[in-house]
Amino acid sequence: MSKITEERATFWRHPAVPETDLLKARYVTHRFSRHVHEGYAIGLILAGVEEFDYRGTLHRARAGEIVLVNPETVHTGQAGVPGGWAYRMLYPSIETVAAIASELGGPGGTPYFPQQVVRDDEVAALLRRAHQAAERGDALAASTLSRTLFARLLMRHAAPRPPAPQAPGSERAVRAALELLHESLVDPPTLDDLAEAVGSRPFPLLRAFKAATGLPPHAYLISLRVRRARELLLSGMRPAQVAAETGFTDQAHLNRHFKRVMGVPPAVYQRAAGSYKTRHSGGA
Repeated sequence: MSKITEERATFWRHPAVPETDLLKARYVTHRFSRHVHEGYAIGLILAGVEEFDYRGTLHRARAGEIVLVNPETVHTGQAGVPGGWAYRMLYPSIETVAAIASELGGPGGTPYFPQQVVRDDEVAALLRRAHQAAERGDALAASTLSRTLFARLLMRHAAPRPPAPQAPGSERAVRAALELLHESLVDPPTLDDLAEAVGSRPFPLLRAFKAATGLPPHAYLISLRVRRARELLLSGMRPAQVAAETGFTDQAHLNRHFKRVMGVPPAVYQRAAGSYKTRHSGGA
């Protein structure tokens, strides 16, 4: 296996499976900050080692292993060896994976993967083929292989979701705090004001919020801003305006946080989305 010596990343939207993004990258010094995804992050390590913290547990994924990150679950990502790592990632929505689980006769709710790193050579080969078909723009093969991949992962590696631990009375306060943060991207409250608004005290709310989301409120707010930035970029809004609309100081501030979460800068993400829209609207 050749040594990874330079960084590069290609990001695009799936040619046939809705609300599914794809990333092919090799990283050496890049570090993903603590963040969450709305949907799943499913990938195959091609070379090197990726190291990532997942809700307080450090995992190491080696070449040939599959990474499974559940929705709304805090994780990081960085090189686990000096040479870095290369991988292919898919980011399907909850709705896409849940629909396949329902077709398979699985229980209702959001499917859950209890192990974050698995060795399954057959599924790994399927993931590679699905990803390569999507990279070629072969819509029929990519959709068939991707849906088969998600079904195989569900059958072999999914399990019932364990109940989330919550301190008595904290669930309501955390839920209200989340709603307020969603509504306050540009001008968020202080921790004291947030606690007062939800009928709690600052430190109990901070502990409950971090226990529920894996992040303190200020870090969770960054994830929300990046999530909203993605939506605005997909709509065609210019990155500088996106930065202002989502509460970032300027475009450089947006670029820094967006890349720490998404692995590519906002402009690259927007170009990939624009290319997808052109292909699917009959454009050249």
